[in-house]
Amino acid sequence: MAPSRLRVDGTRFRDSRKREITFRGINVAGDAKYPRKPDLPTHIKDDKVFFDGDNVSFVGRPFTEEEAHQHFGQLKRWGYNSIRYVFTWEAIEHQGPGQYDEEFCEHTVKILRIAKSYDFHVFMDPHQDVWSRHSGGDGAPMWTLYAAGFDPKTFNKTHAAMVHNTWPDPASFPKMLWPTNYQRLVAFTMFTLFWAGKDFAPKAIINGQNIQDFLTDHFIHACEHLAKRIHEAGDLEDVCVIGWESMNEPNCGLIGWQDVNVIPKELNMRKGTCPTPWQSLLTGSGRAVEVDTYEFGKFGPYKSGTQLIDPEGTSAWLSDSSFDERYGFKRDPGWKLGTCLWAQHGVWDPEKDDLLRNDYFAQNPAGEKLAYEQFTNTYFMQHIRKYKSTIRDIHKDCIFLLEGPVLEIPPSIKGTPDEDDQMVFATHYYDGLTLLTKHWNRLYNVDVFGVLRGKYWSPTFAVKIGETAIRNCLRDQLHAIREEGMKYTGDHPTVFTEIGIPYDMDDKYAYKTGDYSSQISALDANYFAIEGSGAAGSTLWMYAASNNHQWSDNWNGEDLSIFSVDDNVVPGPPLDGPPSTNASSTTLARKGSTTSSHVSPDNLKDHIKKPEIQRRPTETSPDLGNHPGLRAAEAFIRPSPIATHGDVVKYGFDLKNATFTFSLTAPSRTPDDAPTEIFLPDFHFPSGQTKVDVSGGKWMIETRIVNGVGMQWMQWWHAEGEQTIKVTGVVRKNNGTSTTSPADEEYGYFEVLRRVGENCLVM
Repeated sequence: MAPSRLRVDGTRFRDSRKREITFRGINVAGDAKYPRKPDLPTHIKDDKVFFDGDNVSFVGRPFTEEEAHQHFGQLKRWGYNSIRYVFTWEAIEHQGPGQYDEEFCEHTVKILRIAKSYDFHVFMDPHQDVWSRHSGGDGAPMWTLYAAGFDPKTFNKTHAAMVHNTWPDPASFPKMLWPTNYQRLVAFTMFTLFWAGKDFAPKAIINGQNIQDFLTDHFIHACEHLAKRIHEAGDLEDVCVIGWESMNEPNCGLIGWQDVNVIPKELNMRKGTCPTPWQSLLTGSGRAVEVDTYEFGKFGPYKSGTQLIDPEGTSAWLSDSSFDERYGFKRDPGWKLGTCLWAQHGVWDPEKDDLLRNDYFAQNPAGEKLAYEQFTNTYFMQHIRKYKSTIRDIHKDCIFLLEGPVLEIPPSIKGTPDEDDQMVFATHYYDGLTLLTKHWNRLYNVDVFGVLRGKYWSPTFAVKIGETAIRNCLRDQLHAIREEGMKYTGDHPTVFTEIGIPYDMDDKYAYKTGDYSSQISALDANYFAIEGSGAAGSTLWMYAASNNHQWSDNWNGEDLSIFSVDDNVVPGPPLDGPPSTNASSTTLARKGSTTSSHVSPDNLKDHIKKPEIQRRPTETSPDLGNHPGLRAAEAFIRPSPIATHGDVVKYGFDLKNATFTFSLTAPSRTPDDAPTEIFLPDFHFPSGQTKVDVSGGKWMIETRIVNGVGMQWMQWWHAEGEQTIKVTGVVRKNNGTSTTSPADEEYGYFEVLRRVGENCLVM
């Protein structure tokens, strides 16, 4: 039976029985970023195959029909009830403009039907990172780069983009280098053209349209085409596919950049070569330029030196007109191939290599000064209106998830026609210090969001010392992001559609030892933050079906998947045995007996098994050892309210004490057929070892079977008004109680303040 239809009710989600639904979700799947045929993870170096961008297939992404049951079954077993379904523009329209891959659309419908059979709420995510696979990320088809006049084969040499697939030695590709592509020639050009080509590149006319309309129309129509196929399926809309999100992590490009010869000091995503936009224009046109280089240390980025980038005359701009013939591009005579597009618009003089307009992108053609806030409220919202209208013409009642630029002030639409009753404020948050240093630092962290919003007169006051303060800081940042979202977009649910931790901490220490205590602590802190933020839910980044210890998520060296083929998987609860019930007492009294199939901390090792599906044999390096662990399952398999009669007031899971607390307010006595429901994992709350304390009412703990998958579930029938429940389970060994981790720094309090004050991390 599929989940009941959801609607937005102010800042909450409600089902058809008026219960509040809490999203406990995950992104599925990271594998969707690259093709299945040929199978092209980013570490595969094969120029002939990689640059044949038309002849690929994403059929089989995020996984095949045969694989889907195992993966969806695991996620359901672990208590997830919602999915952010990752797909790319390239997957739909890779062969050429207007040529849609119907087989991929059919495959997507089949996978969504399987998701429906496991009662998942799904919303569709048109995903991108730094524009496309061929500029170091994922998202747009390769032909969009040709449309803009670029030559993808020259990107690494010109540093127009740093691409893992074309790196000389993919194994040595620096981790977390890929985000720097946003500040390189290709990505900042493509995004500037996508949002504002008519204002900043009026000469870029292709097929009778400005490049802006050409790109945005194709992107929107590709999403529209997939939405039509889902609509035509007839059994997915609203009962499974409940909504659509706007483009993942939109970036303004150069719009609002005040001086193209300067990198703003607040832009701290710096690693490797860090050219200014002006230097990128030069190297993109074959000039040799000495640029600053950066490394990322424990206190943020720091300048490590300089490096000469010498393309030796190679240009990132395409002079070969055969691609225009191939894709049917008709360019206006005023747009010349082989020459920098920005030189053609007077930004610089390629004959003298002089910068003519360092503030070209600082204002619009009307002379109005631009910054990120103006970008969000003008160019970004113009696109959002068009995209949302197109999707709503097909999926009329869909929930719309509005995602603005990461950590920027949201669009100011509260009380305007752009505000939407069926809208969600979708936002992302990562603990940047942990993500970029690949280390869970229990000593200190920084209130990044507070620094960005001017909360502190000195960055040193943003430093939080000690693990308790760090956890509270993460929670407070998420709460502040939610409050800011409501201030600018209105009273709508907040969903953190991306939040997560790196698993390859401390030079993959866990893979060598099986000790995931740092990952457990970091992930538990992130979930603690979500639970305390007041958000309507989250979708963790992420699940990758092919993650392995050597190549991680198989994408740019990232390693954030909760699942790996090289780690153990915890099975679900037993499918037999009577439910436990209670009429009025506050102490758990289970009836019946458990069978030998029951999983508890005492017999856990006997039940651990390797997953059945492996995409490809892993090529684990010998130095990683052979120590599979539970991949921090202690932290992500956690209890959560799922359906609440009334309003959720507060909930949270204390992992160290295996205690779940939950409070709510109910407008009336709980109906017999619509109790409050809680996911209560057998992993932490095994039979015979669980205590329940409630303010009143009756409850029942049972194993719920969904499509053959068992989950331990609690139902609670309670009175009206304020109600509380406390459930205490078993404190697990290796549950993140460790107070040290590899490479913890031994700095004193004032030394931490001094170092962070010198170079505060702001992302």
